[in-house]
Amino acid sequence: MWHKKRLGRRVLSQSKNLFHERDADVDYLHPRHFIDSDDPAVVEFAQKSALGLTDEIDKAVALYLAVRDEVIYDPYYVGRDEKYYRASECLTAGRGFCIPKAALMAAGARALNIPARVGYADVRNHLSTEKLDKLVGSNSYRWHSYCELYLEHKWVKATPAFNRSLCERFDVHTLEFDGRTDSLLQEFDQSGRKHMEYIAQRGHFVDVPFQDIVADFVRYHLDWLDYRSNIAQQEAIESWD
Repeated sequence: MWHKKRLGRRVLSQSKNLFHERDADVDYLHPRHFIDSDDPAVVEFAQKSALGLTDEIDKAVALYLAVRDEVIYDPYYVGRDEKYYRASECLTAGRGFCIPKAALMAAGARALNIPARVGYADVRNHLSTEKLDKLVGSNSYRWHSYCELYLEHKWVKATPAFNRSLCERFDVHTLEFDGRTDSLLQEFDQSGRKHMEYIAQRGHFVDVPFQDIVADFVRYHLDWLDYRSNIAQQEAIESWD
């Protein structure tokens, strides 16, 4: 059963680079079911992104850029299967929506020995496409995800969801991350139109709360959740016609 973890007292040992939260008994460096930071491909991806770097901030920023731009944001790559939410599967597919991309960044950070967790919020996207809004049911999205990294003795938020080419296509500022300040959303596009706003925060988790997310998607975003499987079923039917 999935539970949200409460932030407790932090202890950071730089000599061994170990991170612990005593009250919650959580270790944000260990691999998890969805944030599978021990997956060989994830480890290789993270190490490649930080090649030649020694400073943790520099490594975190390089990883952010790699996840943001080398893994395409695809809001239609979603479903009920766990593969759509797991870090390694997102990397293998080369695409994913915000949840697996945030999980991939968290997994990559843990592979680089940087404590990481995933956070969630409900958001309103004012510049979404008509097709996507129709599938989702509105321009409000539940469980939008970002990543939190523990750098220089504090948690900082980063959102690697939207790749640069996508932002340029929709005339939206590309979201940058400096490793020291929170990077959560593009509030306006380059023309000054309202783009995205946060409606409600859902907190942070040591791993992707898969069951809670899918349950809410079934309740609020069913057509979007089943989009890929419905297309596959239709194609299978048509192939027999």
